[in-house]
Amino acid sequence: MFLRYERSIKEFMEYYPIVSTLVIIHFALWLIIDFLALPLGHTLESWGIGMNFLIAQGQYWRLFTPIFLHGDLMHALFNSFSLVLFGPALEQMLGKSKFLLAYFGAGIIGNIGTFFFGPLNYWHLGASGAIFGLFGIYIFMVLNRKHLIDQSSAQMVSTILVIGLIMTFLRSGINIYAHIFGFIGGFIIAPLVLSKAQPYSPWRNQRRRRRYSEGEIQFDPNRWRKKRWIPAKIRKNWLLIVIGILALLGLLRRFF
Repeated sequence: MFLRYERSIKEFMEYYPIVSTLVIIHFALWLIIDFLALPLGHTLESWGIGMNFLIAQGQYWRLFTPIFLHGDLMHALFNSFSLVLFGPALEQMLGKSKFLLAYFGAGIIGNIGTFFFGPLNYWHLGASGAIFGLFGIYIFMVLNRKHLIDQSSAQMVSTILVIGLIMTFLRSGINIYAHIFGFIGGFIIAPLVLSKAQPYSPWRNQRRRRRYSEGEIQFDPNRWRKKRWIPAKIRKNWLLIVIGILALLGLLRRFF
C-alpha cells in the first residue's frame, strides 16, 4: 500500500489529485509566508494560525486553517512526505470526498482537542493532527477491517505510529493534543468512510488510465510539429525538482 508504482510526478498527480493539491498548498504557503515573507503571507499567517485565546473569542475558523500552515520548511517537508506516503492508498480506497472528510475531520478534531485541553495562550499550526487521523483510519482497519489491509502494511503502519507517538512526547515544540485527538478523530471517522471501501490496488489506477486512453483520439496530425523545449525527465518530475529547489533555498537561507 505504501510503495509507489507511479512512473512520474505527473502520473502521481493524476492518480491522487487531493494529496497532490494539499502538498502544493503546503509549499505555496511556505513560499509566500516564510521564504518570500510577503505582506500577504503575514496576513495569511496571522489570520490562519491556531490561537486558543482567539478561538475562545469566536474565531472558530482557526480550528480549520492551521491544517494548511507550517512553521518552517522542514515542518512542511516532513508533513508533506508523510502525506505522500500514507495518503494515496486512502484517497483511492475512500474516494475524493470521503478522503477530504476524513483528513479535515480528523484535523479539526485534533484542533478542538487542542482548544479544550491546551492552555488559553497556546498557539499551533501544522497538518500533523490530520495525518495522525490517517493513522487512526489505518489502525481501525487493522483491528476491524482486516480484509482492507495486508499484513505487511499493517505491521508497517503500526510500527510507524508507535514511533510517532513516542517522538510526540520526547520532542519539544510538538502539539501533543493535535496528535492524540487527531488519531482518535480518524479512528472515530473510520467506520463512516470505510463503509464501501475496497482494498488498495495500484493496478486499479492503471486500468482506469487505460480505459481513459482508449477513449481518446489516438492520432494527432500536428504532433510532429510540436517542439519539446524541456527534456522529458524534467517535465515528468517538475514538482519534485521544485520541492528540491525550495528545500535548497531554505537551507541556504539559514546561512545568509
